[in-house]
Amino acid sequence: MSEHRPRILVVDDEPQIHRFLGPALEAAGYEPVRVEDGVSALREIARKAPDAVVLDLGLPDIDGKEALIKARAFYAGPIIILSARDRESEKIDALDAGADDYVEKPFGVGELLARLRVALRHRVQREGGEPVISAHGVDIDLVRRLVSRKGEPMRLSPREYDLLAVLARGAGKVMTHRQLLTAVWGPAHEHDVQYLRVFVGQLRQKLEDDPNVPRLILTEPGVGYRFMSDG
Repeated sequence: MSEHRPRILVVDDEPQIHRFLGPALEAAGYEPVRVEDGVSALREIARKAPDAVVLDLGLPDIDGKEALIKARAFYAGPIIILSARDRESEKIDALDAGADDYVEKPFGVGELLARLRVALRHRVQREGGEPVISAHGVDIDLVRRLVSRKGEPMRLSPREYDLLAVLARGAGKVMTHRQLLTAVWGPAHEHDVQYLRVFVGQLRQKLEDDPNVPRLILTEPGVGYRFMSDG
């Protein structure tokens, strides 16, 4: 019986991307599926849902963000944005529209494969409903709302816990300021980034070995934050 290889749909109209990414994915144990435009991507996702999608924003028919929004109407798997666009606003819009992560062109294959592994692992954890998340000596019990560090119970305010829980549930995934603010404080506060900075700072003081060199909650400059697991 042949071993299941995760199917990765690569949506890009640049032949050179497929030429080097396809063999790299195969060597890493994946089954790459190649399409070159947004309409074909949506058709392929609907035909046989891939395990993950790597999606370029600059497509020849419909904009990648539009394809992302349409795909999210019926596809819950990981979507990693691949783009030469370096404007932070476009990255943020794609993440807010449902992308799990982004990699900027030009990129290293190793970086993309690492992001892919994290996205696939996060999907498994999410579907499994993991009740306790552990990373860098911190244990977060999502059922009992308890947090400990190196075995010692930690006192967090309700708001601090809510923020930590949202980040931990998305372990490895970059989460935008807007996503975090809306989830923890509500839509009326989606632009109050200073709230977020203060509370992230408080969590780092309580949970990091060195708050000035964080390992648990990383900053994605201009975009948001990423909770890092041990793996």
